[in-house]
Amino acid sequence: MNADAPLLAALEDIVKHGSQDRRADMLDRVANLFIGSAASFSEEHVQLFDEVLNRLIAEIETKARFELSIKLSGIRNAPLGVVRRLAEDDDIFVARPVLELSERLADPDLLKVARTKSQPHLLAISNRQRIAETITDVLVRRGDREVVRNVAGNSGACLSQTGFSALVRKAERDGILAEKIGQRSDTPQPFFHQLFIQATHIVQKRLVATATPETQAKIRRVLADISEQFTRDTMSAEHSAASDGHNIEQDAKSDEMAIAELASAGRYDETIAALSGLCKIPPQNMHRILANKRADPAIVVCKALGFAWSTAQAIIVLLTKGHGTSAHTLESKHRNFEKLSASGSQEVLRLWYRRQDDQGNNQEHV
Repeated sequence: MNADAPLLAALEDIVKHGSQDRRADMLDRVANLFIGSAASFSEEHVQLFDEVLNRLIAEIETKARFELSIKLSGIRNAPLGVVRRLAEDDDIFVARPVLELSERLADPDLLKVARTKSQPHLLAISNRQRIAETITDVLVRRGDREVVRNVAGNSGACLSQTGFSALVRKAERDGILAEKIGQRSDTPQPFFHQLFIQATHIVQKRLVATATPETQAKIRRVLADISEQFTRDTMSAEHSAASDGHNIEQDAKSDEMAIAELASAGRYDETIAALSGLCKIPPQNMHRILANKRADPAIVVCKALGFAWSTAQAIIVLLTKGHGTSAHTLESKHRNFEKLSASGSQEVLRLWYRRQDDQGNNQEHV
């Protein structure tokens, strides 16, 4: 430090009277002086460099600020005030290096930038090796599509329950985002469940095709859970299915109209028989599926068959015998019905069909 006293002594004159080129040259020399011995400097020395560099960067061109940002981005004890100033620079060309790489920036520093700066600033933060939940919450809330996808695809970005919930909602209209969320190893099962159900069939196939073996197994387990939750603990008395001569037409619209009429008339057995015929699931098993009170199997079945909400509502009222179907409850179920995708619901039905077929084969060998 003593050997560089003349260099530091010249600072005051350059700050007051020097041209932009002279200031940039001095900035480069001071930065190099710091970088050359950064590991050996005390905190007092670092603070001195912080003051000097801050005075020099006040009126220098973008190129010089960018070069300083590059130099300081990888220094663990870089002058904090300068690093913060560079991170908050409106020019993303200057801010990006420290936003992406600097370990000197603490979570409050990053949070301030995430809350106030541009989308390119948010994108730079989303590239960091580690991002805390408090920051990803803001990135997911404020970020555009590119930022949100980047957060979802960054395994070092920690996500809160709020963050996952927001991502899954955004993924309803963004297949690429859905894939990125689905490929995360830390996606909680309830959110993974919701994500898969609402995804298009193409996205579901890509999730399986591009997932790691561990995630593929997770997908299969989730699908199995979707099927099993409608059948477990509901082995109550079986209903014999008699269609009473009602001829359900093969045309989908006629099927729906006929089933809606049966349900509205309170004809339980005939409604079950008609649904089982369309879904290719034995009537007794269809009864078990629809009897589950801990899920909404009726809305899944109706969504898969392309029925309208009015038909689903008639079936729900029939299944509950009118109990527990207040306006508030029906409104909640209506919202769930609208959120479901037809392709996701059809995938569940295919699983049910295969499951019933496997159970039938197993019984034949007993």
